[in-house]
Amino acid sequence: MEHRRVGASGLQVPALSFGAGTFGGRGPLFGAWGDSGVREARELIDLCLDAGVTLFDSADVYSDGASEEVLGAALEGRRDQVLLSTKAGLPLSDDPRHGGSSRSHLIAAVDAALRRLRTDRIDLFQLHAHDAGTPLEEVLSTLDELVRAGKLRYVGVSNFPGWRLMEALDLADRHGWPRFVAHQVYYSLVGRDYEWDLMPLGHAHGVGALVWSPLAWGRLTGRIGRGRPTPPGSRLHATAAFGPPVDEAYLHDVVDVLEEVAGELGRSVPQVALNWLLDRPTVASVIIGARNAEQLRDNLGAIGWHLDDDQRRRLDEASLRPAPYPHFPARRQEGFARLAPPLAG
Repeated sequence: MEHRRVGASGLQVPALSFGAGTFGGRGPLFGAWGDSGVREARELIDLCLDAGVTLFDSADVYSDGASEEVLGAALEGRRDQVLLSTKAGLPLSDDPRHGGSSRSHLIAAVDAALRRLRTDRIDLFQLHAHDAGTPLEEVLSTLDELVRAGKLRYVGVSNFPGWRLMEALDLADRHGWPRFVAHQVYYSLVGRDYEWDLMPLGHAHGVGALVWSPLAWGRLTGRIGRGRPTPPGSRLHATAAFGPPVDEAYLHDVVDVLEEVAGELGRSVPQVALNWLLDRPTVASVIIGARNAEQLRDNLGAIGWHLDDDQRRRLDEASLRPAPYPHFPARRQEGFARLAPPLAG
């Protein structure tokens, strides 16, 4: 398993990591994702560790904390073999105290996560969303206290707008507080918005990407394509409204090329989609999830090989969408391709 540094930090993570969103199975969204208990989770973790996948990611909102509980129990006795990543900040109830990034909530959320995960430290703690109501000074100074207390090793964010992340980096530098080293983002062959602002920001300022939903909320599993509508048993029927939207015609165009490339390589469609992401700039780790060992083994097959230049070009061309404002004027400039090909795709 290849290991990579996260942004400009000293944290090294495997190129593939495991997302524990399928653990626990509580609630309409996460219950549809999966319901692995401790026994099933141990089996999946064993497969991960055998393959060199040592980073496990969760969040307090996943199954109302049950994901962290199952992950912690399944890792009992093996804590020093792994890296633990989790997130907090999304609303946990209608009570305004149970969400956001206030000092009181962050301290309580970290302590609760430590209890559920059965550990004394979190290797990477991420704010799950931007909290517009809490001053950044309060957020960053609280994270600084938690790092100094030894409860957190590194800090990052998830789903942040670029302007807010840049403000936070500048403020951290001015005060000597811990910088955000990771940004957990949605990025896939049919969801490339990350490239317009957040990827260049991460490239310039040392923020590595941890990619969530690399198979586009289950759309790039090979089960959906032209003439193949969403199967009756797909979790998309219950969860599509919660995830990033994808235009059907665009999806089919991309899947057509994915299937061509997969056939040439003797690989599965998910393996090709994951491998494409692994070669993208700023990507430190791609988070894979699985409800069972068969899915996990297939996803693990995305490592250890590379697309050739022609295959990568075809996937790039099929998946690239028109640039939004204010990016499209730069796209049309003659020198743009020379200046930014690694970041613009």
